[in-house]
Amino acid sequence: MPTTHAQQPVTHLLYLHGFRSSPQSTKARSMARHMATHQPAIHWWCPQLPPSPREAMALVMDGISDWPRETMAVVGSSLGGFYATCVAEQTGCRAVLLNPATNPARDLTKHIGEQTSWHDPQERFFFQPGYVQELRDLQCTDLAHPDHYLAVIAKGDEVLDWREMLARYAGAHVRLLQGSDHALTDFEDHLPAILAFLGLD
Repeated sequence: MPTTHAQQPVTHLLYLHGFRSSPQSTKARSMARHMATHQPAIHWWCPQLPPSPREAMALVMDGISDWPRETMAVVGSSLGGFYATCVAEQTGCRAVLLNPATNPARDLTKHIGEQTSWHDPQERFFFQPGYVQELRDLQCTDLAHPDHYLAVIAKGDEVLDWREMLARYAGAHVRLLQGSDHALTDFEDHLPAILAFLGLD
């Protein structure tokens, strides 16, 4: 897998989890372990995102405000992939998207109401109707630099339509999986390609 900025290794890496997820997700913990073990010099940040999309993006953009744009990168899963696209479009950085949500304003309308966290069912939050408009407000148009993206897309995704993901990230580097699932339970198999794209292999 080619790197887009091989001459400038990543120094700062942001991970954005999906809807109802957290930094305790299997993929987030897997990447955190790898960074701590093999890339301890990399600045790693995986924040718990608030339910409000506007607040989530404000938190992220404030947290990376002093990060070097040329050597930072973002990884995002599902709704986090949507947010990661917003980050990459605003900063010009590299992005790895794991089954990214392409139209969350449409898809999450049916989830308005009380929700529970995947990793802690005792933790509840309310997905407000206004959050749908916040997602619409964040929607990016065409990608300025498709080659800055690597999209890992599973045809076996039971939540999102892989065809929509493929169309949204046309021109990007794509790793199209014949099976797998929305959670990418085979994530470890794809970690080497992801790290290679980021120049961290």
